[in-house]
Amino acid sequence: MGQLIAVEGLDGAGKNTLVTALVDRWREHGLTVWTMTFPRYGQSVTADLAAEALHGQHGDLRESVYAMALLFALDRSDAGDQIRTAVGDHDIVLLDRYVASNAAYNAARLGQDAAGDVVGWVADLEFGRFGLPVPDRHVLLGVPAQVAMDRAARRAATDADRPQDLYERDHDLQYRVDDVYRQLAQSNWMSPWTQTTDGDVTELAESLSNG
Repeated sequence: MGQLIAVEGLDGAGKNTLVTALVDRWREHGLTVWTMTFPRYGQSVTADLAAEALHGQHGDLRESVYAMALLFALDRSDAGDQIRTAVGDHDIVLLDRYVASNAAYNAARLGQDAAGDVVGWVADLEFGRFGLPVPDRHVLLGVPAQVAMDRAARRAATDADRPQDLYERDHDLQYRVDDVYRQLAQSNWMSPWTQTTDGDVTELAESLSNG
């Protein structure tokens, strides 16, 4: 049985870069690693519906915090069997975003903190009703919010396939999401959290693989 580790952080924080570096490091040391990125745009109908809503389609769908949260949760639920199988077959399963992203973004949208009702609702829905596996560890890539937002804006400006969505364009929301993420990490929500920035991947990989 392998470890399930979820990497969280704002858009533009550098999660993909960190995940790639961790995977390379672990594989160099002979560990088997399986990864998945959420939302699964282009693979999941519910993720694509959510993305379309965040780019102005589907009427007032995006105005409903709980409807948007449910679409992203259903995307993960649909991948639940794959995750469970991967945990059984690999040393490490590394997820680029997972349930905590739903908790952080929707608490921020509602003006709640990490102790707010929607965080509990997300946990009950995804870990409880949908039966998704709880991560053994969380990693928060906690670069400053302004740095993450600047990176996301530069990426959108140079990649026509990555236009910024409603959440990414809302800087006030991004600051609130960052605050909730840090509260979740501080409280070790659902499992132990490790906070990092752009630090030593070797040290991080070793600490995570040692559980």
